[in-house]
Amino acid sequence: MQIRGERAATACGLVAILLWSTAAGLIRSVSELFGPLGGAALIYTLGAVLLMAWLGRPRLRATSWPYLIMGSALFVAYEVCLSLALGFASSRNQAIELGVVNYLWPCLTVLLAIVMNGQKARWIIVPGSALALFGILWVVSGDGLALATIVANVQSNPLSYSLALGCAITFALYCNVTRRYAGGQNLVVLFFILTAAVLWVKYGLSAEVLPAVTLGNSLELLATGIAMAGGYALWNIGILRGNLTLLATASYGAPVLSSAFAALWLGAHLTPQFWQGAVLVTAGSLVCWHATRAQS
Repeated sequence: MQIRGERAATACGLVAILLWSTAAGLIRSVSELFGPLGGAALIYTLGAVLLMAWLGRPRLRATSWPYLIMGSALFVAYEVCLSLALGFASSRNQAIELGVVNYLWPCLTVLLAIVMNGQKARWIIVPGSALALFGILWVVSGDGLALATIVANVQSNPLSYSLALGCAITFALYCNVTRRYAGGQNLVVLFFILTAAVLWVKYGLSAEVLPAVTLGNSLELLATGIAMAGGYALWNIGILRGNLTLLATASYGAPVLSSAFAALWLGAHLTPQFWQGAVLVTAGSLVCWHATRAQS
């Protein structure tokens, strides 16, 4: 998959965001069919096969050891956290809510870019980030903005909420580590293989049992594998050769797209406050984009 030019690479990253917008709903659906661990292991196994067919075998000789180690660890941690956060959610509505928590990563990506990669930004990145964070709190609160409600929601499923927050942190780190240390190398095939291996080990240590494969559940699994593998194949091109700040900013719109698709796919009914929070996250992105763009 040869892509030349920053504009083409950035376009690939934007398409990846659209594909990822289907991921939360599809992952939750597959986890209901195959189990949280078994479903996730199947998704990344299929994704690894598809990526191998599209991108070929990973080339490790030209890869720096810092990226090989840090990139692998951060990618695997993110994917395991994401799939299990959605799979262990107590309801479909909570799974969609956790998907929005995961989308703190674009804000964190820009903030970490300032520290790790010398990205210049104006002071208004602070209120922009605060607006995005407020949007997340507005979503998690569920009814008004009460600390007691937020705490109660988190305490109802601390594992999934912790995993979702871990997603945001690890993927923001992964994006900046990739930008700084990858040296143009795309190791997403290796990362998918490692993720699948970790999930199969966890599945083997669990009491889960995979159900019989049918046409219906195999088609859902295939759709999820294509969305995940295709998204990462294009995203890595985007962050390696495209405009990272623009991609991180554009990805702020993903909470709205992801929630809309998941609500339709899963048949979930979301409150007006949920949508307000998702829009606030998107609005915060515009402020962050302006803060970084002004210094470019």
